[in-house]
Amino acid sequence: MSGIIHASEEKDFKTAYSYFYEAFEGFDSVSSPHALRALKYMLLCKIIMNQADEVKSIVSGKLALKYNGRDIDALKSVAGAYHEKQLLVYKSHVQQYQDVFEGDLIMLHHLKKLYERLMEQNLCRVVQPYSTVHVRKVAELIELPEKEVERKLSQMILDGILRGTIDQGSGVLELFQLDDKDKTYETVLETIQSLEKVMSSLYEKSKKLTYLN
Repeated sequence: MSGIIHASEEKDFKTAYSYFYEAFEGFDSVSSPHALRALKYMLLCKIIMNQADEVKSIVSGKLALKYNGRDIDALKSVAGAYHEKQLLVYKSHVQQYQDVFEGDLIMLHHLKKLYERLMEQNLCRVVQPYSTVHVRKVAELIELPEKEVERKLSQMILDGILRGTIDQGSGVLELFQLDDKDKTYETVLETIQSLEKVMSSLYEKSKKLTYLN
């Protein structure tokens, strides 16, 4: 389906959704089994576009009603958990309906991406009140393995989603506030300006010494 190409290569899921919808109508009109697959990708696109709340209305539509079953239940469950930002419930539903998703590499790829996005949102919410917090505590609050949480926090720092550092020795996450960053910038700027003044002064003195010699 051409929509798959747009979704995977161009990340234009709005266009992909329109292709899948067109394909769904076409396959449905000739009672093709491919109609269900197109419908599933339509729902996936809605979840990716942060429109997971629209999934229920789509599957309740006249054309989609006849395709209700385990496959659609799987995506409805995932959509509901994603919309409510319930990370563990989302993970549980993906595992529960593994038989529906396995074998579809595109579906699995995007479900993993959604999980990563949802984890980022949950981690941002959990660490928001802290300036320093142990990674172990964050892992306990989010109910995920410490190693997985540390990996994700490190990636979020590298990607600029979080401003901070993780002390590998103590396992403590230190978060920088905007004011702290501004003060650091001002301090660095003042240091550079002071160094420039010192260098200028030394240059002038060296010129005078050269002149006297």
